[in-house]
Amino acid sequence: MKPIVIFGIGKISEVMHYFFENHSEREIKAFTIDDEFLNSETKYQKPVVKFSQLENLYPPSEFDVFIALGYQRMNKVREDIYKRVEKKGYKLISFIHPESGIPKDCKVGKNCMIMNNVNIHPKVIIGNNVFVWSGSVIGHHSKIEDNCWLTSSSNISGNVKIGRNCFFAINSTVTHSVTIGKECFIGANVLISKCTKDLEVYIFERTKPFRLNSKQFIRMTNFDII
Repeated sequence: MKPIVIFGIGKISEVMHYFFENHSEREIKAFTIDDEFLNSETKYQKPVVKFSQLENLYPPSEFDVFIALGYQRMNKVREDIYKRVEKKGYKLISFIHPESGIPKDCKVGKNCMIMNNVNIHPKVIIGNNVFVWSGSVIGHHSKIEDNCWLTSSSNISGNVKIGRNCFFAINSTVTHSVTIGKECFIGANVLISKCTKDLEVYIFERTKPFRLNSKQFIRMTNFDII
């Protein structure tokens, strides 16, 4: 089992540092970040290195990577880094908490984070680069496509399909057999009981989309500043 480098030096990397250190056999050797964001040489007594130099210092033949970034720009920032890391030849690993209790037949992609105290049913498919926080429910036969973010206590019912790059806030709920379009923003406590289109925002009345699409909403509110 190779040691790992964590991409990211913000709050999400601190959460993942805790989980890897306390609930994983993976050893963290270093952190990395894009060159222009490097503001410290160490984090948790580990080196922080420029991403442009990563393969020279920590080659992909000897190290794996986990991308610990948030949901900025509807998860697009994390998606872009995912592609750049893979292009360098690194294997992207997932973290599944040993107490998550996910079924053996649950399929989980690369660079995913599945926290403890989740409730994931059999026959669930989770794509690449998906983060599922504690208290979330994913019902049977549901499919979560790449680059999604399920905040704590998100509720996805059975036989639901969720498109790429969606965000689900705390206590949001999707009812049975609903399809969610790509890049949708589902706000806190919102109930979705009908299928949605791409780029829609739901923050008030159930099944009624907000007047802005998700890209406009993010720009206007600065929501993805972590």
